[in-house]
Amino acid sequence: MKHIPGADPELVLLNHYYEELDRIPLSDMTRSEINQLLGSLGFYKKAQAEDEVPEEFRFSPAKENPWKDTPEASPTPAPETAPPSQEEGQETPHSDL
Repeated sequence: MKHIPGADPELVLLNHYYEELDRIPLSDMTRSEINQLLGSLGFYKKAQAEDEVPEEFRFSPAKENPWKDTPEASPTPAPETAPPSQEEGQETPHSDL
């Protein structure tokens, strides 16, 4: 949740890559209606704040971890040819990068 003073409250749904999927205005809804909405969208509500979220709800409502099949970072293969060398006295572009 991000509180923005003066802005009408709205639920912004994002995907795993933080791309906006939907915006739902909340200003005309009661707390119980918002809780119902979240339940219907697949969000899990803990009984107590300190309770753990069950594994099957960790990525809810998306339901699955988009990174579960991602291989661990592998070393970048060496280039087949070396980059051309700079002539003496010539500045390397973007040398600060």
